[in-house]
Amino acid sequence: MLDTLLARFHMMQSLIAEEQSGVLLSSLSAVSNHERAEDLTSATMASDEDFWPSADSWQARYRPYNVVNGVLQIPVRGVLLHDFPWQLGSWATGYAYIWKAIERGMADFNVKGIAFMIHSPGGEVAGCFELVDRIYGIRGQKPIRAFAHEYAYSAAYAIASVADDITVSRTGGVGSIGVVTMHIDVSKLMEDIGYKITFIKRGKHKTDGNSYEPLPAHVEARIQARIDALGEVFESSVARNRDMNAETIRAFEALTFMPSEAVSNGLADKIGPLDDAMAAFVADLSKDEGEEQMSTQKDTAVDQAAIDTARAEGRAEGKAEGVAEGKTAGLKEGATAERERISAIIGSEEGQKRPVAAMAAALDTDMPADQVTAFLAKLPEEKSDAPKGKGENGQDFSKAMGQDNPDVGTGGDKAEGEADADDASGVVNFAASMGLPGLRKRTA
Repeated sequence: MLDTLLARFHMMQSLIAEEQSGVLLSSLSAVSNHERAEDLTSATMASDEDFWPSADSWQARYRPYNVVNGVLQIPVRGVLLHDFPWQLGSWATGYAYIWKAIERGMADFNVKGIAFMIHSPGGEVAGCFELVDRIYGIRGQKPIRAFAHEYAYSAAYAIASVADDITVSRTGGVGSIGVVTMHIDVSKLMEDIGYKITFIKRGKHKTDGNSYEPLPAHVEARIQARIDALGEVFESSVARNRDMNAETIRAFEALTFMPSEAVSNGLADKIGPLDDAMAAFVADLSKDEGEEQMSTQKDTAVDQAAIDTARAEGRAEGKAEGVAEGKTAGLKEGATAERERISAIIGSEEGQKRPVAAMAAALDTDMPADQVTAFLAKLPEEKSDAPKGKGENGQDFSKAMGQDNPDVGTGGDKAEGEADADDASGVVNFAASMGLPGLRKRTA
């Protein structure tokens, strides 16, 4: 397995701090000799649904998901590998694992912030910038901080740079913003031991950069161009993430920096022990959460006050409308009852036999209809030459009710309640105009 892992870096572009090449080799060796090396190599990338194993699975140890005081702590340790969905202590971390942890943390209600716990010499080019761009795309949804404890170099710094804030331990370091590859020329060794290598190929560039021939200048130039292009991607990515100028990043020439240098040149924000930095992060999260709750409570209080005011105004308007409607309804009911009383008196048998007295009693008294008809029964019947249903002057009573007096006894076109309130007095006034004796106009 060691040969397989080493092959990933053999003559390949890498994001590794050259001073950490020994760490690279020892870490890859440790991964190869791990008790679960064969299982980790043979296991395929799990789907979203079963990426996170149950607690009793052997895989759980190598896919840690640690949330402490609301902070998801994601280890970025050892050599960083492409298409490697595992985290093996201080030896190796896969880009795939890091992204899966971030995805889960973003969806986890209990996670208030995310911390990258970094101690890495760097890793593969493949997969690194895709991961960084993904993180940048979701930045701002939850606070993200990077803690270089001890160092965050090259690929590890690319990940750190996308955090909102970078803290470096007092003995740590950051930087190595560059790309490297290597060519090994063993042609002289082969000649000394009597080996001669002959390539049979199609395409003159098929064996460019092989170790058994000296490296031609034009091949070196092509490799350099590729390294430069990747370096520009790295520099522009860090410049974007840290809000710096790409030319400034390029001027660092892939140097690594101690904490004080890193803070002064903008590659880090703070210096301090990991424990203190984490405690400060938790405190900031609690403060932000408290301010958010206060803001929410304030908004709720304002909203409640507005609701209470609206309710009070609604009750007042409803009460006023209710009084008005009650008054209108009362007047309407009274007018209706008065019309029914007058009709009962005039339409009764006693009223028809004594129409003048019936009209006078109906309009000029408040006596109930039954009392009026009883009183009329004691009076002599009246004699009149006017046709039945007409007044003494011969005017048709029913027609007169609708001529020049459109509002008498009806609602007319007046507002609701207004016409009804005047019905009774209107009838009295009309009757008086008809010349009926013994009537007086009443005021409603």
